Amino acid sequence: MAAGVRNARPKRVHPVDEVLPIPKLATYGFQHVVAFYAGAVLVPILIASAIDLPHEDLIKLITADLFTCGIASIIQAVGVWKIGVRLPLLQGVTFTGVAPIIAIGLAHGGGAQSLLYVYGAVIVAGVFTFAIAPFFVKLLRFCPPVVTGTLITIIGLSLLPVGAGEAVTNPHTGESDPTNIRWLLYALGTIVVIVAIQRLFRGFIATIAVLLGLAIGCAVAYALGDMDFQRVGQANAVGFTEPFLFGLPKFDVAACATMIIILLITAVESTGSTMATGEIVGKRIKASDIAKVLRADGLSTVIGGIFNSFPYTAFSENVGLVRLTGVKSRWVVATAGVIMIILGFLPKVAAAVASIPNPVLGGAALTLFATVAAVGIQTLGKVDFTDHRNLIIVTTSLALALWVTIDPEIAKAMPPGIDLLFGNGITTGAIAAILLNIAFFHLGARGPRVAGGGAITLDEVNAMTAHQFAEVFGHTVQEVPWAIERAFEQRPFADTTALREAFQVAVLSGSPEQQLELIRAFPDLGAQDETVNPLAVDQVALADLIEDDHEIVKLASAYRERFGFPLVICVSDTARFEQLLRNGLSRMDHSPATEKAFALIEITKIANFRFSNLVADANPSTAAQFSRLNELP
Repeated sequence: MAAGVRNARPKRVHPVDEVLPIPKLATYGFQHVVAFYAGAVLVPILIASAIDLPHEDLIKLITADLFTCGIASIIQAVGVWKIGVRLPLLQGVTFTGVAPIIAIGLAHGGGAQSLLYVYGAVIVAGVFTFAIAPFFVKLLRFCPPVVTGTLITIIGLSLLPVGAGEAVTNPHTGESDPTNIRWLLYALGTIVVIVAIQRLFRGFIATIAVLLGLAIGCAVAYALGDMDFQRVGQANAVGFTEPFLFGLPKFDVAACATMIIILLITAVESTGSTMATGEIVGKRIKASDIAKVLRADGLSTVIGGIFNSFPYTAFSENVGLVRLTGVKSRWVVATAGVIMIILGFLPKVAAAVASIPNPVLGGAALTLFATVAAVGIQTLGKVDFTDHRNLIIVTTSLALALWVTIDPEIAKAMPPGIDLLFGNGITTGAIAAILLNIAFFHLGARGPRVAGGGAITLDEVNAMTAHQFAEVFGHTVQEVPWAIERAFEQRPFADTTALREAFQVAVLSGSPEQQLELIRAFPDLGAQDETVNPLAVDQVALADLIEDDHEIVKLASAYRERFGFPLVICVSDTARFEQLLRNGLSRMDHSPATEKAFALIEITKIANFRFSNLVADANPSTAAQFSRLNELP
């Protein structure tokens, strides 16, 4: 009977998959929509203003944006097949695409007809993103923080002129009027309100500071006669923006190439948002999850191109809201998606948004775009600028991007067909950063290689300089200088066994302080790099042992808290997850001194595996035995 009761015990539901009561779903979902709304509707408003779309078309763009944002959020949160990561990720139109979309529109004459080329490029880029989704994590090595930080900074700085232009636009005539102090005060007042709310409030109120700033700015403008709701009364109560509203899409090679670059940048952003959300909700993110995210981004972007909208990514504001509220259910975001779809059928709501005076909108846009640039600067804080290569990548990319942003006319000097590709600062900076990173870190001679196929002989190893030896064998001891130097000092090596023993001796003969430095150089067990792959790439991936490795991650965290250094276990020497977990748990009872000795033993095992993968004929006695076996009839 007892066994039957135990077997009948319901399976624990992860908070991400929990379906809350309908009143809570509606309340929390609406909260997500409020936090998301200002950023979402800014994109079509800025694009429409820049390419001179009529007010009626702007209303349709806003309703289309909300409708497709809802669909995109449901795809990502609910998921179908291998599309959608099934996390509380709310999708919105990315700011990354604003400047390139404006450039594409203006290059094709502006107005509604220019959007046909925009939507053609959006659809092609969406298909491209969907297609590369399974392979994208392998491309992330070409987008380290020095590249992504530079690109995000460039995006923010390149968008600032768009916000600045809106801030001095006469809301009655739509013409630039920078000498009018009235418009300047509207923009500055909106900024002051946003800053004041951020300073005085915490929690949810602080997350909707931009929305409140817009609302208060509009209220003041209405009171002073600079805003009217005449068009709201003229708009239909219910309506739907049909697919291909402006006509069938047109395809321009340069426009498509530009949008593909933007989607690659967006894919990096989506990866970061997914990793952050996984950490918040307690879900381990794997390479397959990133593929699901990008498939959803790609499909949503294609749908956006069909329904008169733009590229999609996860909204960071809503990622922060998940952390702030502690509500982890993905069904809350799905509910928010339903609310947005409903809003997409209400043109009067879109008309009200479209009535926001340009200076008020410009003030809010300036703060949002500056925030984007600040995120890029924060990312660049992780970069080692003592390495001159990183400095050159950042400075050169920024210089080229801002050159084109300040004087876009230089694109006319380019040959026809690629002038658009280099016609705005974001794509110029993106191309420069990616190519420079490849040139400095992925091309050219980087020291001799020792491979299992016998790319270098033992005599060549003995002839290496200290620098060459460190480049080839540094990974064996986690790039710790003293261990590499101590192994190098034992040259010449009589054979590969002596070479292997040099590293073993180096590890075990270091001073206590040096050995602790070596242990701390290793990542926590189960840690991942920015490509969501195990940091110890020579070890068996934990995903090969068990699908859900949260227990290992929790163990590693508890271990570090107890001993002050990472839990190091040679996973390649472990066949089963239970054995791995049992090994780690048993070590929690050790004294710090005993555990330090255990860690060093595991490090020598890891070094052995790395050595065997690196060196040709690393096990001569074993190889000789196998060669004799091959000679048997």
